[in-house]
Amino acid sequence: MNLKSLFSTAGLVSIAVFLLLSVALISLLPPVRIDLTQDRLYTLSDGTRNILGSLEKPIEMIFFYSDDATADVPQIRSYAVRVQELLREMVLVSNGNLSFRVVDPEPFSEQEDLATQFGIQAVPITQGGEEVYFGLVVTEQVPADVPPGMAASETMGLIRPDQEEFLEYEFMKLVTRVENPDRQVVGIITDLDIDGGFNPAFGGATAPWMIMDVVRQLYETRRIDPTTDRIDPDIDILLVIHPEGLTPQMLYAIDQHVLRNGKAMVFVDPNADTMIQTSDLGVTIPAGVASDLQPLLTAWGVEYDATRVLADSDQALRVIFGQGQRPTPHLGMLGVQRNNLAFSDIVTSRLESINVSSSGAISQAEGAATRFDPLIQSSSNAMLMDAALVQNVTDPSVLFDEFQSQDQRFVIAARISGVVDSAFPDGPPVVEDEISTDEAEDAVASQAADDAPADEPPAEAEPQEPAVEHLQSSSGEVNVIVVADTDILSDRMWVQVAQFLGQRIPQPFANNGDFVVNALDNLSGGADLVSIRSRGRYARPFTRVLDLQREADDRLRIEESDLLQTLSATEERLAELSRDEDGQPILQITPEVQQEIDRVNEEILATRRRLRDVQHQLNQDIEQLGSTLKAINTFLVPGLLTLLLLGVGAMRNRRRRAAA
Repeated sequence: MNLKSLFSTAGLVSIAVFLLLSVALISLLPPVRIDLTQDRLYTLSDGTRNILGSLEKPIEMIFFYSDDATADVPQIRSYAVRVQELLREMVLVSNGNLSFRVVDPEPFSEQEDLATQFGIQAVPITQGGEEVYFGLVVTEQVPADVPPGMAASETMGLIRPDQEEFLEYEFMKLVTRVENPDRQVVGIITDLDIDGGFNPAFGGATAPWMIMDVVRQLYETRRIDPTTDRIDPDIDILLVIHPEGLTPQMLYAIDQHVLRNGKAMVFVDPNADTMIQTSDLGVTIPAGVASDLQPLLTAWGVEYDATRVLADSDQALRVIFGQGQRPTPHLGMLGVQRNNLAFSDIVTSRLESINVSSSGAISQAEGAATRFDPLIQSSSNAMLMDAALVQNVTDPSVLFDEFQSQDQRFVIAARISGVVDSAFPDGPPVVEDEISTDEAEDAVASQAADDAPADEPPAEAEPQEPAVEHLQSSSGEVNVIVVADTDILSDRMWVQVAQFLGQRIPQPFANNGDFVVNALDNLSGGADLVSIRSRGRYARPFTRVLDLQREADDRLRIEESDLLQTLSATEERLAELSRDEDGQPILQITPEVQQEIDRVNEEILATRRRLRDVQHQLNQDIEQLGSTLKAINTFLVPGLLTLLLLGVGAMRNRRRRAAA
């Protein structure tokens, strides 16, 4: 009895020692995790690891989350778990410089006051429901004796579920801003009314372009007078928009800035629609609607023709030119979709659509030493038209009469990189009729000697600023983005602006603004930040069902379009039959009119029948797909597993017989 008890005790002790050793060994081993998800949802991007690994000061992330208030909302709770998992993953790779804590701001608590202090407000989950906190604050950790307002901090007031794909990017943007609170300076050269102006056609002021509000939220902007001859050296990124009529001195200043800093974004345009004014008196086309940047583009290895406008039949947007008119495809106004945006470039990798209007086309010059990477392209069903034809068009349908596809893709925007030479190899350009420096100095000295009294010594010359060294070529690789359209920045191409309590609220319908911001982020040196990929969604939709629905929607639109055309033609026919030879209305319905009405009613009934058939076929296709999936899950998968087990058993029996 005692021996059994001792044995039992020894066994329990052995098991306990084994478990402790196992736990200790596992704790000492480096953590190993394998992400088997298709979109690698649980793996941080290399850009995130680079940013967090190079942090030079401690930073804290505070997640304000109403845990108790969301107890009965499983969707919000599961989303909160994914947010916290991502934040904790970031802490693990930060070498101890990043910390994380969760704060539950209960009503009338100090935690709620802290959330209010950082600008985080509670929002209702449902209309009239309880309000919850769901935001993030990234703040610099400072000593206790430093006032809280002195610490750099960034706030994301609401982590919306529709941001799930880009949470890693949004979180890291907050971290980088806290790490480097000084915003970079963007110098802007343009004559367009991007900050608002006056429209003489309507006699009123025009609002600033929304793209400028977006850029100013992220960067310090500074306007540069196009008539000057210098660019301040503290400007980090140069933004050149519609460079029409720049002086040689300004072109030289741009050339030297690119060679020195290597960061610029240029927008040229063969036909700037924003400058064309339309009123009751007609269309006014001012001078300077076309812009170019020669000879700089040539020096950068770019070819561009300011007299040709890109037309694309596959990507033409449908526009309305008059009240009551039907939308008509416009070959010069393009909606560039995802398949024509560069997947491999961090600027356009996660964009869906970009709208342009009467844009030009750029290409790599023959023998260019720079790299030419297209960002935005047309389809292959495109051609280059004369810019004057597009300027004067009032009916976009006439463009189809001149359209003949060149069966090639044209580049609307591209990244230019590499070592470039100066467009001014002989040095700064000399202004015409300008006297030499030596002659000017002699003339000034002679005049001063004549004016000075005889008993006074000559005045000392004021110290001159040292001349800036002329650069023949860039010291390293430049990074320039060239876009052959300026209308891409105008509000009408990408955003609707609503007014709410005196503030302008943007409602984007295209990714034009995202394209500009991504480009500036990349040019600002934040390549690690922009390289952060989209994480994908945790929800897995039935893509085949979505494809079926899209196909059915296309068929429905075609049927509806045919019906509308039939009704329009019939209305015209009825109007003709309802009037006599003198154009007077006929009071009685003639047999011809009644026959036409009966025919239209029959066509309407037939069209409605076809629409119902399309919807019915869609439902049948979805049901058939569901039945197929059920059959696969019910019979095919178990059958394959059974065959696999039978095969393994047969192999074992064969090996045993061979061994015997």
